[in-house]
Amino acid sequence: MGDVEMAVDSARGASVFWRWWTAGTTSAVGSAMGAVALPLTALTVLDASALQMGMIAAAGYVAWIVIGLPAGVMVQRLPMRRVQVGADLARAAAVISIPLAWWLDCLTVAQLVIVALVISFADVIFDVANSTFLPSIVSKEQLQSRNSLTSGTQATTQLGGPSVGGLIVQVLGAVPTLLVDAASYLVSALLLRTLPERRSETPERWPPVRAMIREGWRFVVHHPVMGPCMWAATAANTVCGAQHALYALYLVRELHAEPGLVGLLLAADGVGTLIGAALTNHITARLGTARALIVAGFVSLAGALVVPLGTGWQAFVAFAVGNVVFSAGVVVFSVVTRTYRQIASPPDLLPRVMATVRFVSWGAIPVGGLIAGAVAGVLSGRVTLMIFVVAAACMPVVLLASPIRHLRNLTDYQQRDDSTGSPTASSELAADTEPA
Repeated sequence: MGDVEMAVDSARGASVFWRWWTAGTTSAVGSAMGAVALPLTALTVLDASALQMGMIAAAGYVAWIVIGLPAGVMVQRLPMRRVQVGADLARAAAVISIPLAWWLDCLTVAQLVIVALVISFADVIFDVANSTFLPSIVSKEQLQSRNSLTSGTQATTQLGGPSVGGLIVQVLGAVPTLLVDAASYLVSALLLRTLPERRSETPERWPPVRAMIREGWRFVVHHPVMGPCMWAATAANTVCGAQHALYALYLVRELHAEPGLVGLLLAADGVGTLIGAALTNHITARLGTARALIVAGFVSLAGALVVPLGTGWQAFVAFAVGNVVFSAGVVVFSVVTRTYRQIASPPDLLPRVMATVRFVSWGAIPVGGLIAGAVAGVLSGRVTLMIFVVAAACMPVVLLASPIRHLRNLTDYQQRDDSTGSPTASSELAADTEPA
């Protein structure tokens, strides 16, 4: 009877995972198309400047700076499923407002910035809840493979979404294509409503919000492994912010690419992500998770260096190859560090750990976007992308300057100290932060 009950629970867990996966995949497909349609709307419909493109790109991530830390506390205290459904509905409403304003002939760059802001704030809550939910339905042994699957799925949508989006934009126009993105959020919301609500013990009285935020912050920042990984991710995301702000502008205005070609070239990001996700388990098994991170840092640096090289058709080839290489390195880094956080964080701290890391690292994306937009307005997109190679170099440098350089696997730090019988840095941190 016990075996039967275990089999039933396993089947239910698998069903929940696949519904969760389908919701995310559906939303990602629409978002991938929207990632092409929104900047092309700004460029082709509103003739946006480089600085305005930087503002739109920054608005898409600025919420991580504003509510990134409180988001972990919010997710821990509120009903997770209802919060995610609400975030989906808010994103759908924001995106739908763009075609409506366009049809009414009152669309402005300011509205695009506001829409990007709404999506950004909803994304923060949704993402923290999503990453917190996965460990509750997947065993620790399956986490890396499930995270790799999720990243691989995202890669597939990034690969097909921009290509299809670019073609649809060329046929229908940039603004109508955004309706597909809005529809994807609605489908995601319907699927998420079928998932079970999180079950966790609720204290009679929650600690103060600031104390809870401070506890998560101290745990991550002082952790000998999570801390350096977070700062390396911050360097990588600074580069990503610049790329998000400049890629469309660089391709359209400096390389004179047609919308369909823009979609294909942006899809190279998905190719790199797919390759990285598919190889992550093999790489970590061969090298170890810690060494894999350092290799991924140098691979990402090489990709960022290649992206702005060449002229004419060579520039398109360099852009595609560099985009693939950069994305492959970043996704290996992302899968490995995300899995480690999900395993090594105390369950009651996990939402705040995720929020802290995203607050710092994802908060760098709008900063990178704004700086890139301002610099490109004075220099050029190509020169600005070259300048941001310096930020990419910080990724492996930070890892090599940390205890990670001595490890084969990220978990070796904990295991090494345990074998000597001495308290680990992470366990001391847990003791320090327990009262809060």
